[in-house]
Amino acid sequence: MLDILDLVLNFWVGLGVLVFVVAKVTVKFVPQNQAYVVERFGKFNKTMVAGLNFLVPFIDKVSYDRTLKEQAVDVPSQGAITRDNISLVVDGVLYLKVIDPYKASYGVDDYVYAVTQLAQTTMRSEIGKIELDKSFEEREVLNTNIVAAINEAAGPWGVQVLRYEIKDIEPPRTVLEAMERQMKAEREKRAVILESEGERQSAINVAEGDKRARVLAAEADKAEQILKAEGEAQAIFAVAVAKAKALKVVGAVAIEEAGQKAVQLELAEQAIAAKEAIARESSVVLLNDDKTGASNMVAEAMTIINALNKNRPGEAL
Repeated sequence: MLDILDLVLNFWVGLGVLVFVVAKVTVKFVPQNQAYVVERFGKFNKTMVAGLNFLVPFIDKVSYDRTLKEQAVDVPSQGAITRDNISLVVDGVLYLKVIDPYKASYGVDDYVYAVTQLAQTTMRSEIGKIELDKSFEEREVLNTNIVAAINEAAGPWGVQVLRYEIKDIEPPRTVLEAMERQMKAEREKRAVILESEGERQSAINVAEGDKRARVLAAEADKAEQILKAEGEAQAIFAVAVAKAKALKVVGAVAIEEAGQKAVQLELAEQAIAAKEAIARESSVVLLNDDKTGASNMVAEAMTIINALNKNRPGEAL
């Protein structure tokens, strides 16, 4: 009885182990961003993607495990010759991604090695198309051209190159020294040019300032002369108006007898004052005679006045 129980127990235990092994072989959980390439009897059967998948036990086999994540692959340093025959040592980094697990498994033995070698040869080819100066200035263009050439050749491998970056370009020491001298000369040239431009601009600014100052001074002189002329004209006009008023008043008064006597007295005083001034300022002494006497001058003035009065009808002295 115990032997039968042991036999039954062993049967169920063995059956459980068998089920577990079969389940383990049959059920496959594929991680995210991974793909399993399944072969059946050594021939490609299917590609399992992320999630729950099933295999036929002892018939199907996972032959390749391909990651679908972006991979960074270091491209070893290598020599290259530029268009102007300068030897360079260039290294870089390659970013690629598997887009077809089937092609990546059966199209090439080792896609990483293949793409790396292709990147090196393409890089040497692209470096040979440009000159040394352009290799430093046009890295972006160089990287783009390398990526385009690699993707064109790597299509059958199920791999896509996302980008290629040149990490370092190392020319020979002699070329570096020559480039340093050239850069120093270029900096000195730019410094001299900037200094001369500064001096020229300064001279232009000074000249413009002087010109502006002269223009402003001329405008100020012109305005001053205009104002001065206007002031003098107004003064002359005012004096003329005052004299005209004075003459008008004198003429009105001179018509009367009392006014004529006042005119005679004024003329006499002016004559005497004139003679005194001449006597003070001249070394010649003028002697009085009948013709130069004050009475004669007054008489002459009165004669003129009487003549004017005679010309006016109805008026007498």
